[in-house]
Amino acid sequence: MCGIVGYVGKREVAPLLLEGLQRLEYRGYDSAGVAIHSSGRAGGIKAVKYKGRVRELQERIPARFAGTTGIAHTRWATHGAPNDVNAHPHLDAKGKVAVVHNGIIDNSSELRARLTADGVELASETDTEVLAHLVARSEAETLEEKVREALRHIEGTYGIAVLHADFPDRIVVARNGSPVVLGIGEKEMFVASDVAALVSHTRQVITLDDGEMATLKADDYRTYTTDGSRTAASPTTVEWEAESYDMAGHDTYMHKEIAEQPEAVDRVLRGRIDDRFATVKLGGLNLDAREARGMRRVKILGCGSAYHAGLIGAQLIEELARIPADAEPASEFRYRNPVVDPDTLYIAVSQSGETYDTLAAVQELKRKGAMVLGVVNVVGSAIARETDGGVYVHAGPEVCVVSTKCFTNTAVAFALLALHLGRIRDLSVADGKRIIEGLRRLPGQIEEILAQEDRIAELATGLAQSPSMMFVGRVRGFPVAKEASLKLKEVSYIHAEAYPASELKHGPLALIEPAVPTVAIMPDDELLEKNRATLEEIKARSGRILAVAHREQPKADHTILVPRNEPELDPVLMGIPLQLLAYHTALALGRDIDKPRNLAKSVTVE
Repeated sequence: MCGIVGYVGKREVAPLLLEGLQRLEYRGYDSAGVAIHSSGRAGGIKAVKYKGRVRELQERIPARFAGTTGIAHTRWATHGAPNDVNAHPHLDAKGKVAVVHNGIIDNSSELRARLTADGVELASETDTEVLAHLVARSEAETLEEKVREALRHIEGTYGIAVLHADFPDRIVVARNGSPVVLGIGEKEMFVASDVAALVSHTRQVITLDDGEMATLKADDYRTYTTDGSRTAASPTTVEWEAESYDMAGHDTYMHKEIAEQPEAVDRVLRGRIDDRFATVKLGGLNLDAREARGMRRVKILGCGSAYHAGLIGAQLIEELARIPADAEPASEFRYRNPVVDPDTLYIAVSQSGETYDTLAAVQELKRKGAMVLGVVNVVGSAIARETDGGVYVHAGPEVCVVSTKCFTNTAVAFALLALHLGRIRDLSVADGKRIIEGLRRLPGQIEEILAQEDRIAELATGLAQSPSMMFVGRVRGFPVAKEASLKLKEVSYIHAEAYPASELKHGPLALIEPAVPTVAIMPDDELLEKNRATLEEIKARSGRILAVAHREQPKADHTILVPRNEPELDPVLMGIPLQLLAYHTALALGRDIDKPRNLAKSVTVE
């Protein structure tokens, strides 16, 4: 959600800021803006803001918009409607201070009332504007002290970057709950909310921790806490290159990322399989065999697709490791005052590693002494740093708002974790070898599924005018139904519901009619006949059926055939054709596939 870019150096800053904003468009936004230290005779800060896309903002940048220091932002509205005035950056009344901000200031109403009582005229409806006025009103001598003083009044989450007309050589940034990444160049410095905005210029980065600030100058940087104590932040090298964010000949990032899944799955497996002991090596887990055997329960926490991958993960852990496991939305878990059991292993799942609800759940669990592992995609992200250990899913950059390859890789990462735990406990060598062979077959089998794209596209065209769709599956099939339903909603805007197939007759069957198609996930397992009985119930009510199965289903109007793997791993494959189904349904409807309305890639607010 929202995106921050900043630069201080010797180059003209406006093109760099606009390029960075374009790299962050995938996060979702409704308006954009830039502010620079002007190098013209008048000096000072100049800003341009616009409700709309970055390319439209670019058209509104004046010809004489020169400077070598600046900040920029893409906004996803929380306080105030999307319009030019509410767009960032926000300036104080005299135009001396410019601020960009990700997050939410919880006490903004109180601060707005206080500023208004002091005679300050607020121009916008946003929470962020109060921060610009607080910095401007500070009587501290340095910009660092002005920002620190302003932050003492703030309650809530923030990732911020601040310019001040009296300090044209620097940008001051701060983080509390919303990501801030510094990029170290050659006599130039960058800042962004996501490494995607940085990798075309530098791969040397520093990720700030909560409660940390930084001052950026062209040839120097320093990091410190909000109370002024110096911190020793060391740069790390980003593993992804700029080319990873290109479309590589595809029309959309979603299509590219679906097509990348064979390679992505191979990457998450690479170097981790241990044939000698029929298990896997997970070096960053930081969980020894004694601790693993002592765990009595596993609780998996995530949001959206990460939660659905967690549902698959919980089933894998129960089946392979025989440890009771379940998954729960992190956003619900953190608010229900849960009982934290010392014998429970908690696992936080997040593509970005910055999902605020999941991060807050991790922090609460750590405060209560729980052991928490992370399953994340982004190396060095907040959840990766705050957990006791974990597994990187190595999906590579995922730019489209809706998750495809990262969801699949996360499910595979859970299979690795389940196998690891199972072999420590009671899983036999024979079963370990069976699962390993199944894992090795996955990339080739995904390629077989992707080869059916033309037929799936035809099926999607026939479904595109449906007012609603139903997705059903039993046990292993139900998490697949949940994720497929979400994909369709996110990218096509068609209403969809997912239910366990066994629950259909307990209420949802009332919705079945010819206009409401049902997608049935039907692996060829011990529940196949039960699933066929569900198809009979649907057909008896004139419902249309698309089955995803290992063999043709006579009661279905159409069947998408999926290669058979080991039963525990079948859910990984059965989700792939439904990603393509959602994609081509959205394509037939002319949707903005990479940037669905109202959504953001990384949800860093509550």
